[in-house]
Amino acid sequence: MSKDFKTLRIVFMGTPAFAVSSLDALVKAGCNIVGVITAPDKLAGRGMTLQQSAVKEYALQHELFTLQPEKLKDPLFLETLKNLNADLQVVVAFRMLPELVWNMPALGTINLHGSLLPQYRGAAPINHAIINGETHTGVTTFLLKQAIDTGAILQQERMPIEADDTAGTLHDKMMQIGASLLVKTVENYSTGNLKATPQSDSGEVTHAPKIFTDNCVINWDKPAAVVYNFIRGLSPYPAAFTIFNNKKLKIFSTSLVAGECNKLPGEWVTDEKNFLRFACKDAFLQVEELQLENKKKMTVDAFLRGYRI
Repeated sequence: MSKDFKTLRIVFMGTPAFAVSSLDALVKAGCNIVGVITAPDKLAGRGMTLQQSAVKEYALQHELFTLQPEKLKDPLFLETLKNLNADLQVVVAFRMLPELVWNMPALGTINLHGSLLPQYRGAAPINHAIINGETHTGVTTFLLKQAIDTGAILQQERMPIEADDTAGTLHDKMMQIGASLLVKTVENYSTGNLKATPQSDSGEVTHAPKIFTDNCVINWDKPAAVVYNFIRGLSPYPAAFTIFNNKKLKIFSTSLVAGECNKLPGEWVTDEKNFLRFACKDAFLQVEELQLENKKKMTVDAFLRGYRI
């Protein structure tokens, strides 16, 4: 099937800000977005007010038809989706789709993933790539099939991970690169100029499972370089943490301190004015930005000015 990608009937599925860049890129490229599927509104914040997803906000601003199904197998939702008569579905940062959804359009469903598949399959590829000290990553467009992140690859783009990148900075860079790649993929795939390549299931496969609070505890009994990567791989969210004077201390950024480490792993030193350092297995890490339990996020010097140790 070969069509002009601007006349292709496309249903877009996504929820967070990461997905908005891709939707916006498709809209600006002149694509025909006949429907947007996103998460239901949720109660959030201290006032527990009903909040819309970033994708819904964008869709409403651009007067795009929007659906927010609680369940993706709901008969009414499936009927409405079918009636949109999509040629292609595009998924960016959404939940897992049942086969009767991803297999509905004639051209199938394209997914954008934040890694160079088959590396870092799973929910948290950006975090795990930085935690593991990778120096490069990338984005992949691929065709969905039942097993998560295993579908045939359409296109990929490689990008560097800088030594000071955090999950947050890499997320923002990848958001733009991924959006651009997605538009190219839709255009090339819809006109028949792109061949899908099955993924290898060899030793290249790595996994990036969802990160929970228990996974964010800092293990100071590791080399400083490993702890440094761990902290930036979880910054700014969900954030690595340690226990400091019986309180939870989130740490968002650190720097390596040259010289001998004369403390046991996890012990800390401070001049109570300018620096707070934690001992790792082989060196000190100096905290640059932190957040003590029930306090605001701040620089270490601001913290030390207001906190009696």
